[in-house]
Amino acid sequence: MQKITPFLWFDNQLEDAIEFYTSIFRNARVEGIKRGPDGKAFTASFELEGQHFMGLNGGPHFKFTEAISFFVRCAGQAEVDYYWDRLIEGGMPQRCGWLKDRYGLSWQIIPDALMRYLSDPDSAKAGRVQQAMMGMVKIDVAGLDAAAGDTTCFLKSAPI
Repeated sequence: MQKITPFLWFDNQLEDAIEFYTSIFRNARVEGIKRGPDGKAFTASFELEGQHFMGLNGGPHFKFTEAISFFVRCAGQAEVDYYWDRLIEGGMPQRCGWLKDRYGLSWQIIPDALMRYLSDPDSAKAGRVQQAMMGMVKIDVAGLDAAAGDTTCFLKSAPI
């Protein structure tokens, strides 16, 4: 069992959120739902890509902020497009690969290429890539490659 588990507070959309998230991530499952006397979900546990989560229908008292986000590591543009397009449904884009989903939860949809370029020992290359990223909403791997001066795309991934 995981020692530390994110616990997500929803107003009254816990079951809808779990259905939404488990429909997006391939390796996902609902572990259990505890219902209140009214039959509505009160708490639930679920798993996305090996990460366990707990959820609560706690009412309108607290909202998600960008201070906490979930980082989704993507092999290439196809994965970036898939997760971005699905998680943004009913949500809103942010800058630099961040988005808020329909529940207000923040996600970072980040290709491996970005992390590789930002940690490149060539600080000029890393700086150019960082500047390019700062001008992006959804991360564009080809744009990162161009900023890095890379004429070959390292990460061709199969479609999702």
